[in-house]
Amino acid sequence: MQPDEFERSLASIKDLYDDYTAFVGTRVLGYPRILERLFIAFLSGGNVLLEGAPGLGKTTLAKTWSEFFGLGFSRVQFTPDLMPLDIIGSNLLEEGPSGRSFRFYRGPIFSNVVLGDEINRATPKTQSAFLEAMEEKRVTFLGEVHPLPDPFFVIATQNPIELEGTYPLPEAQIDRFFMKLNFAMPDLHALLGIMDLQATEKHGRAIGAEASQEAVAGWRALAPHIAAPEGVRAYIARIVEHSHPDRSPVELVRKYVLYGASPRSAIALLAAARTKAAMAGRPSVSFDDVDELLADVAAHRLILNFEAEADGVTVADVLGAVRADAAKAFARERR
Repeated sequence: MQPDEFERSLASIKDLYDDYTAFVGTRVLGYPRILERLFIAFLSGGNVLLEGAPGLGKTTLAKTWSEFFGLGFSRVQFTPDLMPLDIIGSNLLEEGPSGRSFRFYRGPIFSNVVLGDEINRATPKTQSAFLEAMEEKRVTFLGEVHPLPDPFFVIATQNPIELEGTYPLPEAQIDRFFMKLNFAMPDLHALLGIMDLQATEKHGRAIGAEASQEAVAGWRALAPHIAAPEGVRAYIARIVEHSHPDRSPVELVRKYVLYGASPRSAIALLAAARTKAAMAGRPSVSFDDVDELLADVAAHRLILNFEAEADGVTVADVLGAVRADAAKAFARERR
């Protein structure tokens, strides 16, 4: 990529993000950080799990987000009686000129943006219908492979406070979420704005499907050219490696971690850091990018043991210790 083309592409990503915040940020109030993370995950090609209590606006956010990009949108309301075929589709017998034949009717997963509402209410069998789609961007039905639309983005929500009638997501599926974001109660200022939202003038405009497709294609061409210094790459690798109890010098990890972050989290963290750098108009990833995104990308991938719960040790405590150890190691190597 030529320098002039690189500069134009970098500026276009920043402009796109500014348009995005102007549109979504005036329609969904109180969550600027979550809006930023959703943008990062989408451009990076990842999926997002939103966790929060009912009524905080998770579904509204997903719909507004999709409206801005103008992409195909579908919603799947997960319930205990939902079946995999309700998501991926099925063969139906049809009458035709040549007689009866089966035709595959696509389910709601065949959309650019899929909202899986209250995903932890479905049984593990139904949850597994999302696994291949989230990782390989395709669906296999009766031995036939059906590619999903490009881009393909899953926004799943779950309610942490209702335990009855819910099924915890398996670790394999949790790991397929690029980020897990926690919805908290908005502050007083945001609440006042939410109450007046219907009467408030909206700003910004939706860019539409064609512009969204061009933006995604442009980012895919630009991303490899966002520099990731060797020190930053080593920093990410050391954090992920040292999150595993059998590979870590960190006492908190050896004592309290059952399973560490997967290699997929290292890939995701680097991709997210590249996107964040581009959104700020920078041509190179920084250590600050990694630090800021670490919890959102890696925290849900760490599994602590029962001793951690008994001692009040959290994933944030463990990640903080791992990050501090990696920073010290890098400082020693620079001397």
